[in-house]
Amino acid sequence: MNISDMGKRARNGTKRADTVDRGTLEVLDYSYGTKRDIEIKIDQPEFTSLCPISGLPDFGCITIRYVPKEKIVELKSLKYYLLQYRNVGIFYEHVVNQILDDLASVLKPKFAEVLGTFTSRGGITTTVRVEYGKEMESSKERG
Repeated sequence: MNISDMGKRARNGTKRADTVDRGTLEVLDYSYGTKRDIEIKIDQPEFTSLCPISGLPDFGCITIRYVPKEKIVELKSLKYYLLQYRNVGIFYEHVVNQILDDLASVLKPKFAEVLGTFTSRGGITTTVRVEYGKEMESSKERG
């Protein structure tokens, strides 16, 4: 099996990324969207998933920032949504994108960002950031 197949199949007894149910996410009405913008920041400092190659646990902090339009996420449902990843074999780069896609689909925010700061493995730390609703600053600088 090559690495490009990892998103399609589970390896080492891990669950596939498509087993995470975004239907777990519940939303609430946000009444102030037409009055003013607010930024909501949520940290999950005990995020866990599995390496899709080795099956070993990956640990990190997931930080979600968003500016709501009409909906906000109910926090207990977000906690249960994120807990689903603890048995999922998924690369860091994919998990932040999947979380953002799932949140954007249910919230339809003005802006959202998911930042994954993962603990060191083999002396290498990794931070992955993805945005919804505007072009990333680093992309503007290159282009």
